[in-house]
Amino acid sequence: MSDFPLPPAAESFDRFVNTPLDRLLAENAELDVRHKFLQLFKRCAAEVPAYRDFLAARQVDPAQVNDYAAFNNLPLMGKADYMQAYPLPQRCFGGSLHGADRVAVSSGSTGKPTFWPRAAADELEVALRFEQVFADSFQADRRSTLAVVCFALGNWVGGIFTTSCCWHLARKGYPLMVATPGNNKAEILRVVRELAPHFAQTVLLGYPPFVKDVIDAGIAEGMEWAKYRPKLVFAGEVFSEEWRSLLARRTGSPDICCDSASLYGTADGGVLGNETPYSVAIRRWLADRPDAARALFGESRLPTLVQYDPASRFFELHDGTLVVSGASSVPLLRYHIADKGGLVAFAEMRDFLSRYGVTSPTDLGLPADFRPRELPFVFVFGRADFTVSYYGANIYPENVTVGLEQPQIAAWATGKFVLQTRETADGDKELQIAVELLPGVEPTAEMVPAIAESVKAQLLRLNSEFAHYTPTERQLPQITLHGFGDAEYFPVGVKHRYTRR
Repeated sequence: MSDFPLPPAAESFDRFVNTPLDRLLAENAELDVRHKFLQLFKRCAAEVPAYRDFLAARQVDPAQVNDYAAFNNLPLMGKADYMQAYPLPQRCFGGSLHGADRVAVSSGSTGKPTFWPRAAADELEVALRFEQVFADSFQADRRSTLAVVCFALGNWVGGIFTTSCCWHLARKGYPLMVATPGNNKAEILRVVRELAPHFAQTVLLGYPPFVKDVIDAGIAEGMEWAKYRPKLVFAGEVFSEEWRSLLARRTGSPDICCDSASLYGTADGGVLGNETPYSVAIRRWLADRPDAARALFGESRLPTLVQYDPASRFFELHDGTLVVSGASSVPLLRYHIADKGGLVAFAEMRDFLSRYGVTSPTDLGLPADFRPRELPFVFVFGRADFTVSYYGANIYPENVTVGLEQPQIAAWATGKFVLQTRETADGDKELQIAVELLPGVEPTAEMVPAIAESVKAQLLRLNSEFAHYTPTERQLPQITLHGFGDAEYFPVGVKHRYTRR
């Protein structure tokens, strides 16, 4: 063994690979989280040129930020005033990309990709979220496992992040093989048929509607999913518990709280939290009790509910939306991610449940000896801005507008529309667009297909996530035509909203 000390990245890998999950989480729990992120602030103020300028422009003296109260008053950073306002290297430590060795991309409202560089060591905190799912839910630390990455590959954040983190688990000693067919249904099914019989279980990782498409395509081809003992990992979209139950029936799931898990992640922040058997059981309990859900979340509809490690990603609330801080090659300090949601401490959740008579795991359908990890909860309804999520792609109203501005279409439509996704009776996702016609224009047979093709063409041209994430057969939006001033979609005298959830 070398007498030279390991470089910082190597030390991080050595700690991750050689430290059991329980100990890693216990060590994180012992940290003074507020002090950790105060130190991250001081480092960013000294070493990140963009952040130093960002503070100066807002007359913030870093030397005066010495406690959490001062940290809590720091200006929020956002995409428009920070990520898009400064050159990429200036947002990195040292004002250089040299500290990063990989990059992922995501689409913005203009369709121009945003680049997110990071170092391999940055992935380890994200890999810890995957480890929680693979160990706590799937027992993949002691079961041979085939992990099939069904996210789009290339530089797209979901596929490359997932693949890399699964490789880290294999390096740690998990009996895990990682297959990377990407979002190619035929190749996914081929991989499962050939390899799954050699493993104790198979994990499909992808966007919820696409994973369902894969499962349904397999059933149509005569596949018996239950014999592969499938587990499912989702990211990118909120779904109902009825939908989870539907997939459980189609895959023969014997333990619905442990056989699937959703990740809460963003391109800029990585994976911020993950479903656990406990959070799934709570969410399923709440699904049958809208009054309790409203008391906890402020709304009766169900958000994604995950647990998170505050030593990894530090959450705050701002006007009902989430703010996060976290270290990476492009560090985040009080970054406004524009997701509507909230925070619930572990003790607060336990007390809330007890008020409704839930005093033991069995009240949630869990085994009597189940012991949840005492991590806080974050819940997420989705974007607080005007995007909708479809197959993991953020669809922006600006992209649809261009499709309606084409000369043929503009002769029929006002340019106003309502964009939404809906679930069919069979649990499939559809992209639906209600379009307002000009005064005096009556709908004709040619309009719907022409508008659908025009919008699809512009989405493919302008939105790289849509082009890469959405299966070809799901790309054509469902168009409905409505008269001028339609009371349901386009009421006169009311500020128009271009999206609906």
